[in-house]
Amino acid sequence: MDAVAGASVSSSSARLRPCPRPRRIGNVAPATVHRRSRRRAVTCAAAADADVVGLFDAAKLTVDRFVESGMVVGLGSGPASGLAIQYLGTRLRRGSLTGILGIPSSTISASEAEKAGIQVSSYEEGTQIDFAFTDADIIEEDTMTAVIGRRKTESGEPSFMVEKGIVKSADKLAFIIGHEKYVKGIEGSIPVLVKSANWIDTAEEIDDLFLGDAEVWRRPSIGTAGPLGGDFPLVTKEGHHVLDVIFTTPIPDLGKVAESLEKIAGVVDHGIVSSIPSYVVVALNGEVQVLDEKSSVIP
Repeated sequence: MDAVAGASVSSSSARLRPCPRPRRIGNVAPATVHRRSRRRAVTCAAAADADVVGLFDAAKLTVDRFVESGMVVGLGSGPASGLAIQYLGTRLRRGSLTGILGIPSSTISASEAEKAGIQVSSYEEGTQIDFAFTDADIIEEDTMTAVIGRRKTESGEPSFMVEKGIVKSADKLAFIIGHEKYVKGIEGSIPVLVKSANWIDTAEEIDDLFLGDAEVWRRPSIGTAGPLGGDFPLVTKEGHHVLDVIFTTPIPDLGKVAESLEKIAGVVDHGIVSSIPSYVVVALNGEVQVLDEKSSVIP
């Protein structure tokens, strides 16, 4: 568990959600408010620490169960993946694993791997990967279809396309998540990579496809700029834009959404990972459960 302390303060791997600021209620004495605020802060901090420890346990189990010496390993992006990268480095330093080559999915995971002492190589289409792990923004219960790419990276460049390429190339794949991300009735956004030429026509076709159920916004490079992406829209190194299809009602079937998006002219790819055999390693109430297609329901 020596990696937990370092993981909990990592700038990119384990960001904790801030506790809400206490509000003054009526004429309660300031000292009373202060005591209550302190108790609330302690409780929130303890819960956040428990989340980090739970994710670390899930990350540790993922590495211990699936990674073997001599493997080429896809290194995912996100808090849980950062913890797994750190623990993989610990195993390498101890000598219990040897000959690992990491394929980072983002500049952040590459930086984490470098700090952990993991030899890395860049991803290229056709790269043979023995095993890959990554975070998921959300996973659909039963089908185990995942959404990746909602997060904005510090560099601004979306990493989900490299991440998706890595998971599709892997012989084995594991998503590492907290239990709150394994749900039915998914809401929120689906990132869609589109060609910059005539992107508005593509956005309008997507909007018509999900009329009444979703809004379509072009992702900005900085801040939140509204449907058109503002004066500084995000442009990938290939010259594409990212559209966030923001669902306002539960999505009944992520797989069908993926099929519908793939039929639209101008769509390059999207952040839905479906029809790929995978494991889901879930941190739940101090325990870790490993789910697959045969046991996709948390008891």
